[in-house]
Amino acid sequence: MDEDVKEILITEDEIKARIKELGILISEDYKEKFPLLICILRGAFLFLADLVKETKIPLSIDFMAISTYAGKTESSGEVKILKDLDTSIEGRHVLIIEDIVDTGLTMDSVTRLLKTRKPKSLKICTLLDKVERRRIKVNIDYFGFKIPNKFVVGYGLDYEEKYRNLPYIGVLKEEIYKEGSINI
Repeated sequence: MDEDVKEILITEDEIKARIKELGILISEDYKEKFPLLICILRGAFLFLADLVKETKIPLSIDFMAISTYAGKTESSGEVKILKDLDTSIEGRHVLIIEDIVDTGLTMDSVTRLLKTRKPKSLKICTLLDKVERRRIKVNIDYFGFKIPNKFVVGYGLDYEEKYRNLPYIGVLKEEIYKEGSINI
């Protein structure tokens, strides 16, 4: 898998250090609020797991699985809910945990949907913020790293369900996703 990566954009150590900082910020901001963290599956699961270890307050977790890519490298912006929440968010402080926000279309759709369920507050925490791709304004409350417009994999992010287990964020070689074939 490493041979399919053109460059390492963010190292494992950099990810760990930034998540520790985010855990401190979230712990301070949500002190005595018992937030509900909603992990957007599948990409954010590693980020969530490491983040909750660094968050030193009582919290609860739920999961949402959505689809917007359908095997493509570009989001369609149309959100299809594959797994909805098991927990009511009405009156709760909710923090969405996402792997990457790029165009903003997906996050805008998810936040609009969740706002209809009347949370007390709704914020977004993303590991990666690809600002230059933004097509719609989305308020990111917490972010790990701002990244350039490159196709990235690793640390939960995939291409065709591969590369999630890389411990770093890497730029996938263009010929891999342009050809649509992956070396296994």
